Amino acid sequence: MKRPGQRNDDDPVLITEAAVSFEDEFAARKKRYSLIMACRIPCLILAGVFGIGFNWPLVAVAFIVLSVPLPWVAVLIANDRPPKKSQKVNRYRADRKALPEVSEARIIEAAEALDARSQRTDGPRQSRQDGPDHAPPRTGTDG
Repeated sequence: MKRPGQRNDDDPVLITEAAVSFEDEFAARKKRYSLIMACRIPCLILAGVFGIGFNWPLVAVAFIVLSVPLPWVAVLIANDRPPKKSQKVNRYRADRKALPEVSEARIIEAAEALDARSQRTDGPRQSRQDGPDHAPPRTGTDG
């Protein structure tokens, strides 16, 4: 029996942080480009109507000047992808406490480490272990 607030495996999961698919984003960008470019045709028609029909050349020139940058603007807006979602950045905060000091830390000097290393390797080397009766090393995990 399902309790209120409990989710079944068949229930759909809402993913709010998921990005829009590339196909949906591309379709929206194509639609935006088409709308902006479709505004260019009425601008040119209105320029002709005001220039020839009403004999208002300044208004006609204004519509032509308005229609000239529309392809450039349409390409810029269509090629602009949506911004990425902001993520929280881990920044320095002065109010954080410093790490506690280690009182009995042992400092290993380089000479001491080299001496210990040379004592380990001074003995004779092991014979090669690739003979027919050689068993692999035990790992401590018996079966």
